[in-house]
Amino acid sequence: MSLPYYSFTNPLYQPALRIAQAITNAAVAEVATTKPHLYKTGTIVRMYIPKGFGMQQLNQLTGAIEVTGDSTFLIDIDTTSFDTLLVFGSWPVREYSYPSVVPIGEVNSILTAAVQNVL
Repeated sequence: MSLPYYSFTNPLYQPALRIAQAITNAAVAEVATTKPHLYKTGTIVRMYIPKGFGMQQLNQLTGAIEVTGDSTFLIDIDTTSFDTLLVFGSWPVREYSYPSVVPIGEVNSILTAAVQNVL
């Protein structure tokens, strides 16, 4: 049995990878995603920043988040001395290689996403 094409491009599970369109330079960085992220406060995420987008110091760092909106959250990483992330409209043209956020776990004391069925 083969899976439908959409199951690979639009996963039926959450939380999922999201494209980060903006990241502030602040003591607690704010991240804006291109579409609603559906994350919960306490989720731990890893940041992926490909070369050519700026803010390389953030690449591969992880942190717990605090959700502030449908498409925004704070991450407990101090980015004040990091390079600035390029503005969304000025990104270099690349296929499948954009600044992204990947959930990797959650704070042990909450464990809400681990028991929530999103289907």
